[in-house]
Amino acid sequence: MRKLLKTLIAGAMLASLLPLSAAAEIHEQTIRFASAGAEGSPLVTGQRKFAEIVKEKSGGKIDVKVFPAGMLGGDMQSVTSLQGGLLQMSVMNAGLMASIAPDFAILDIPFLFENAKEADAVMDGDVGKIFAKKLDAKNLVVLSYWELGFRNLTNSRRPVEKVDDIEGLKIRVVQSPIYLEMFQALGANAVPMPFPEVYTALETGTVDGQENPAPSILTAKLNEVQKYLTLTRHTYNPMVLLFSKPLWEKLDQDEKDLLQQAAIEASTFQRQLSRDADSKAVAALEASGMVVTKLPPEEVARFREKTKPVADKFSAAADPALVKLLNETIQQTRAAK
Repeated sequence: MRKLLKTLIAGAMLASLLPLSAAAEIHEQTIRFASAGAEGSPLVTGQRKFAEIVKEKSGGKIDVKVFPAGMLGGDMQSVTSLQGGLLQMSVMNAGLMASIAPDFAILDIPFLFENAKEADAVMDGDVGKIFAKKLDAKNLVVLSYWELGFRNLTNSRRPVEKVDDIEGLKIRVVQSPIYLEMFQALGANAVPMPFPEVYTALETGTVDGQENPAPSILTAKLNEVQKYLTLTRHTYNPMVLLFSKPLWEKLDQDEKDLLQQAAIEASTFQRQLSRDADSKAVAALEASGMVVTKLPPEEVARFREKTKPVADKFSAAADPALVKLLNETIQQTRAAK
């Protein structure tokens, strides 16, 4: 199932060892690459790695400028800019694409993936290719899939040691219907909000808590305004690396090939960086004074039970063939252990 990615990586590695052909059509240009990630996060570090690779491969002709922390607007504003040809690149939570390609919502189904290996098999295989085609029809080119990781819950009011403890908490969620319904099902008052606004909302008490992977919590310094961390790992977020299709079509083929190869190389780097950072971030958050709660298996089962209606609803609303392929890929990966 991962044959495609391995082939692409092998090709990219080979290409990186070869000098640019004298006939290669690589023009001097600047690419703006935006994200909502905080400086120092695995996401933004991945962006900077991509910029380095592109600079090296292009002999310095292509300059990728990284704009983190929502400097060019929130994620959905970036999508509009990409579609309109006002921005070249962005990387964001793949589930956010559900607003323009509804089937993407199934990637945010609670407790869908048990580990990153399963997610890689899905995103690097036929499911990922199907999603890429859906976005191509929306004026977006998918270069590769990165990761944000498994999301955990934080809040400033009380330890969440069981699902009932979430009742009544105001929780900031991603601007996606499945997150709203997931946390409403868990008893929270879900508040959708762009990530760059989260720190201030937590600091002022507009919301009590939020949910994100541990490295994102640490690099955004949310531990400064949050006391309690619960390792719910309720959703795994793949990220989609996007290029504006109107601007992509203006590139020469050599430039497209170079950017595609760089994206694959950066994907391997960024995913591993994110996974290495996860446990380290949890330890750092605990050392900073956060109270960390790890849920026992029986309590995780209760979380699954309470969110199952949400999972069933969004699965039923998606393309049945795609849902079947997604679940088969996960099961095949589990069976191959």
